[in-house]
Amino acid sequence: MTRAYKIPESVLVVIHTPALDVLLIERADHPGFWQSVTGSKDHPDEPLGETCAREVREETGIVIGSPAVPADALRDWQLANLYEIYPVWRHRYAPGVTQNTEHVFGLQVPAGTAVALSPREHTASVWLPWREAADRCFSPSNAEAILQLPRFAQGGAKPTP
Repeated sequence: MTRAYKIPESVLVVIHTPALDVLLIERADHPGFWQSVTGSKDHPDEPLGETCAREVREETGIVIGSPAVPADALRDWQLANLYEIYPVWRHRYAPGVTQNTEHVFGLQVPAGTAVALSPREHTASVWLPWREAADRCFSPSNAEAILQLPRFAQGGAKPTP
């Protein structure tokens, strides 16, 4: 049996309301580590929009393409971060892989959108004003993405095909 390694290409989805409240979720494997939805491609040819939809559904129960959250609510911010994978998580990647490319997206949902966490991955969720959310993130790239939310929420992003 061969071990399936994670692909070092992922998405970061900043889920927010029209009022710019941001959803953060706490990692089950590291209490106190708050983040937006993130996740790697399942296979190298998986379109990034599909990766976003899958990860958002798996981690929060929010369904992109539903009546409450139409497909065009997902916006590609056309940003990519190249970062060093934290040593604690490198065992998930093929030997020698130390960097990941993270593509940033925004997802606007209605205020009051219910969240159903995957308990295997996350233990708590909170909606916070965008600046507070950025301050709570453990990941610098996630915090930076949230700080850019006002710019992208005002039309500075493209609909995801």
